[in-house]
Amino acid sequence: MTYSLELKDLRKSFGKTDIIRGVDLAVNAGERIAIIGPNGAGKSTLFNLISGRLAPSSGEVLLNGQRIDGMKPYEINRLGLSRSFQITNIFPKLTVFENLRCGVLWSLGYKYTFLRFLSNLDDANERTEELVRQIGLERKRDVHAVNLTYAEQRALEIGVTIAGGANVILLDEPTAGMSKTETSHFISLIKHVTVGKTLLTVEHDMGVVFGLADKIAVVVYGEVIAFDTPAAVRANARVQEAYLGSSVADAQGAGH
Repeated sequence: MTYSLELKDLRKSFGKTDIIRGVDLAVNAGERIAIIGPNGAGKSTLFNLISGRLAPSSGEVLLNGQRIDGMKPYEINRLGLSRSFQITNIFPKLTVFENLRCGVLWSLGYKYTFLRFLSNLDDANERTEELVRQIGLERKRDVHAVNLTYAEQRALEIGVTIAGGANVILLDEPTAGMSKTETSHFISLIKHVTVGKTLLTVEHDMGVVFGLADKIAVVVYGEVIAFDTPAAVRANARVQEAYLGSSVADAQGAGH
């Protein structure tokens, strides 16, 4: 069986310090996976290994059956995997429309050509207008990114992340710093824009985790100690002891 994303005995050490210690994970196409764990568990390192920012010490990362471990991030992106970061990563002096169009151009084959007027690229402009609508920023279409609210900037980054047509999306703490109202709206946005795509997200807000994920991977000290449905993870005694603790009851009430 070919998985959308598969990790096989993935390991990463820095000197004598083992950070990722033999992670195995198999994600089906279209699944939404939340990766949770205490600070220092290795979640961000895992994302960096998957997206090519770090090379593993050993093990394999497969994207749609093809090994990508050791590839450069842009090579992995062109194979259909895109990620966002904890810190908003957009072009502040470009408008919403221009930011999104930057993400669209390569996927449509325009690459590094400077011989065309962008206004004449009907397919790119139509796809960009669609993205503006998808992320709900029609009224801010021509506003420079620097002048958006924090939540709007995060929505724009989600748009840029999906602009290239990737079928595997990695979101690193997408709701960090948001109010409860903004978070609720953002969960709906993520669900909307990732329909039919495979999603992995690192998230600390248990309400977001249990409200968004089909399955949850719990990482503790560089190992996946549980990978199951939200209901099964809630009931897992080892997970409760290692990470969730008393927050399980709160998460049950927050899940939606």
